Amino acid sequence: MTYKYLLDIALILLSTKIFGLIAKKYRMPQVVGALLAGIILGPALLNVLQETEFLTMVAELGVIVIMFTAGLETDIRELKNAGKTGLLVALIGVLVPLFMGAGLMFLFTTGDFAFDGNVILRNFFVGVVLTATSVSITVEALKEMGKLNTKVGNTILAAAIIDDLLGLIALTVITSFAGANIEIYQVILRIVLFFIVSLVISFLFYRGLKWYINYVNDRDLHRFPIIAIVLCLLMSYIAEEFFGIADIIGAFVAGVVISNTSKAKYIESKIAPLSYLFLSPIFFASIGFKMDIPEMSLFTLFFTMILVLVAIVSKLIGCGLGAKVCGYKFKESLQVGIDMVCRGEVALIVINKGYSLGVINATLFGPVIIMVIVTTLITPILLKLVFARSLTLETSSTLVEKLEEFEEVDKLEDKILVI
Repeated sequence: MTYKYLLDIALILLSTKIFGLIAKKYRMPQVVGALLAGIILGPALLNVLQETEFLTMVAELGVIVIMFTAGLETDIRELKNAGKTGLLVALIGVLVPLFMGAGLMFLFTTGDFAFDGNVILRNFFVGVVLTATSVSITVEALKEMGKLNTKVGNTILAAAIIDDLLGLIALTVITSFAGANIEIYQVILRIVLFFIVSLVISFLFYRGLKWYINYVNDRDLHRFPIIAIVLCLLMSYIAEEFFGIADIIGAFVAGVVISNTSKAKYIESKIAPLSYLFLSPIFFASIGFKMDIPEMSLFTLFFTMILVLVAIVSKLIGCGLGAKVCGYKFKESLQVGIDMVCRGEVALIVINKGYSLGVINATLFGPVIIMVIVTTLITPILLKLVFARSLTLETSSTLVEKLEEFEEVDKLEDKILVI
């Protein structure tokens, strides 16, 4: 038995904290620092840390807890109100990247990107890669800025969940054409069944927990976080194992259920330190470990720059347009569009799936990895900028109102003196 994993964890926690503080010093979200720590210490640069089975499992637990705490902080009424908007944002935010990605690949069918297989299938698969959204990273950035439980934050959460489901359907369609033994109706049926089962479990658990809270009152409070974590892991397992849906969706559903109980704040106060101190840094660093940049020709680098541009613009147009159609202001639409730009580990999982099925060749790995790195790093930074601008405008407006109040007071004092 080797104990190197202890050293790996120590290095991850130390490096993510150091780089997080550096990012904070330059007014960037600390999650950017954690991502940079993984890239710098990982195979991409210094190769001090590598992905292991243990770190992969802990990282998966990390993203589950992140999404669970996001659910804990969600106002269910706001989430319901954002549901219709989220659906339209996700739908347009999937279709635009899908066709823009496929269109880009239609322009690159020779040279380094010559392909012996089904070219049309390959082109649309790249489009599917661009539909992916890694909400865990942007959720952490929004939480850090205190913008998660807002109108825009709830829209993003709703859109991200629906985006995952639509992306899963799109991936299934492509892989079924590639010869994988999966039918589209099976995927849709699994999604519907998952939400039916989730509603039943959520209702029963909520009623049971409500009774237990009244029975226990304020005694033995330490049991509530344990019960909450059990529900989180159970829902994550059911989602992934029985329905083939991302475990983070199950974790989010569990968080939303707990958020409606009277002990939600207490549970969150006990679970948040576990995420912040241990699980989240390992998850964000592990994303950096996956980003090993291979050697590429000048032509491939040129394609990569265009791919990055398309990846950013397609989500900005798709998701931003969806929000605008639903009546959001330009500033809010821009915030929604930017938040959905991040691809993260989701795009890497999709591209690996395509490679294993022979839909794509190794040439596309380098460009996709660079696209993931750029979108992953740039999204929290852009979010900080657009929300900081919003905050500045709000502060300025408040200051003007205060000045107007003072002016009214001065006028009143002048009248009193005259009398």
